[in-house]
Amino acid sequence: MSNKKVRVAVTQSEPAWLDLAAGVKKTCELIEEAGKQGASLIAFPECWIPGYPCWIWSRLLDVGLNITYVKNSLRLDSVEMKAIQNAAKAHSIAVSLGFSENDNNSVYIAQVMIGPDGLIKSHRRKMKPTHMERTIFGDASGECFASVSQLPFGRVGALSCWEHIQPLLKYHTFSQNEDIHVSAWPSLTPHTGGSDLWSMSAEGCQNLSRTYAIEAQSFVLHCTALITEKGIDQMKTSGGALMSFPGGGSSAVFGPDGRLLTEPVESTTEAIIYADLDMDQIIGTKLFADATGHYSRPDLMWLNVCKEVKKTVRDDTDVDLGNVIAGDSPGHM
Repeated sequence: MSNKKVRVAVTQSEPAWLDLAAGVKKTCELIEEAGKQGASLIAFPECWIPGYPCWIWSRLLDVGLNITYVKNSLRLDSVEMKAIQNAAKAHSIAVSLGFSENDNNSVYIAQVMIGPDGLIKSHRRKMKPTHMERTIFGDASGECFASVSQLPFGRVGALSCWEHIQPLLKYHTFSQNEDIHVSAWPSLTPHTGGSDLWSMSAEGCQNLSRTYAIEAQSFVLHCTALITEKGIDQMKTSGGALMSFPGGGSSAVFGPDGRLLTEPVESTTEAIIYADLDMDQIIGTKLFADATGHYSRPDLMWLNVCKEVKKTVRDDTDVDLGNVIAGDSPGHM
């Protein structure tokens, strides 16, 4: 890990709702802007393309919006993804991109890390969609663990939304020795009291990101979207429980000891928030605690994971071939 400072860019912008082409265009424009400002990394929110499906918190089903959403979700191997990769390469900047991934018209909450060379360094899916998200999105398999990438300026990881309350998943991510972590969220509604969960509010979710910084001893880029009246009209969420009035932005950067490194931006304001990270702060913080290093007790507690990507249809021929090679073919005693 270099001791030089690393400039990062955290977006707080409104997605191009339900419009794949416009979403890619806006993404490339923001990449260009951050690159010109000398950023080495730019972070985008959860489901930035084609925007988070806000209506799921207002009503159980909207077939028309669902169809439009799937059709405008981003495919991993597509000309649209390639355009974003090309933008990263053109401006020599790494990109942490949250998107709805269309895989044969099943959709998943996904993230890719694109290097400054334009190559995809990692691709992951959200381990378990949260509550109403399950009406649209599928679960991940072993690809949920592909959360940290080696980039020229350090190790960068990412998780999505309420994955930041999954202790075991977080611990697995800690174990990959992140220097910088992207905490990707949709637009977040401030807590208004009553029976609404504080843990789902803008304040609660920002605290989850801040806690992650303290636990991991890494810099955390808390990245949120925002929504305007136009977005509310498109999502048809007026009067709903969440994402029903303009705002939702609360993007910020936290240091490895949890301190806030950036000035707050108004929740309704589109902006790119920059921070220059002194990477030596990680070493200073880890002198006190390193949850997967000197402050761990693997003789008492450890984590075991299965990283295999499970397939719905599996070819037993592969298993039989392995047995033959091992001298344990069917009928061999």
